Amino acid sequence: MSKPVALILLNWNTPEYTADCIKSVLEYCNPDHFDIILTDNGSTDGSLELLQSQFPDLIYLDNKENLGFAEGNNRAITYSISKDYIYSLIMNTDTLVDSDIISKMLQHLQNHPEAAAVQPAIYWIHDRHKIWNGDSYVNFVLGFTYNKKNTPESSNEHDYKKVEWVTGCCCLIRNEVLKQTGGFNKQFFLYYEDVELSFRLRAQGYELHYLPSCKMYHEAGASGKEKKNNEGTLSPVIHYYVNRNKIWFLRGYGKPLFYPLVFLYNAPYYLALYSYFKLRGRNKKAEYLFKGLKDGFFTPKNLIWPSKP
Repeated sequence: MSKPVALILLNWNTPEYTADCIKSVLEYCNPDHFDIILTDNGSTDGSLELLQSQFPDLIYLDNKENLGFAEGNNRAITYSISKDYIYSLIMNTDTLVDSDIISKMLQHLQNHPEAAAVQPAIYWIHDRHKIWNGDSYVNFVLGFTYNKKNTPESSNEHDYKKVEWVTGCCCLIRNEVLKQTGGFNKQFFLYYEDVELSFRLRAQGYELHYLPSCKMYHEAGASGKEKKNNEGTLSPVIHYYVNRNKIWFLRGYGKPLFYPLVFLYNAPYYLALYSYFKLRGRNKKAEYLFKGLKDGFFTPKNLIWPSKP
């Protein structure tokens, strides 16, 4: 392909967010650098038809069913590689840009062959002075992932930081490296799939970079929100995937020596959260939390990573 970047947008029942994201990208980013591949993940609200009528010149893939964030994006990554794009840019649809972040990240990877991927600074969409996701790391001693939310101090657009993982909200990845590692682990379905992939990218000897001068804005969790009911506004199933996958990641990449500390640090939190759900009558959330913890601990490793020995 003549354009180096395949911009991958995964839509699931959020056509308004997706349309706004596309409009901002088309307004601010150099079209010579990317094609947009819009993948629909089995939407049931007519999203695909609406978006096709509004943006007829995009490339569309129809997954026919909800494959989750991991495998839904993998289908588009496979397409990107098959069409000889050099990079795949994973971007959430509940995001907006107000500058040409694609050109900035592209230039950064062209200047830094040691990096497999780069991500921008991601700010809250409704409070554009606060960071939602910055430079990201893992504390294996206590068992949690985190990112620093301090506003970047340097104004030098070439400054960057080496990080331990990049977020699937927005990251530009070399397709040559994805050929070696594969894409997201589809078993994760949703959440922590980006952290898990990041560790496989680094295992190939590459760095991951965070570019603070490159900004975008994120709604956060648009597809996981529901109309307010007795369970709140966040879908109960989110608690299943977040907590199951956190445990899976620690089982795959953590150090057994620290497992007792991880348990002691996290057990009070989970007990308090489960108790809170029960006291508030949020029984579905309590159920999904418990099931997530159970499946996190007891799913055999060969089912989580089928290709691993």
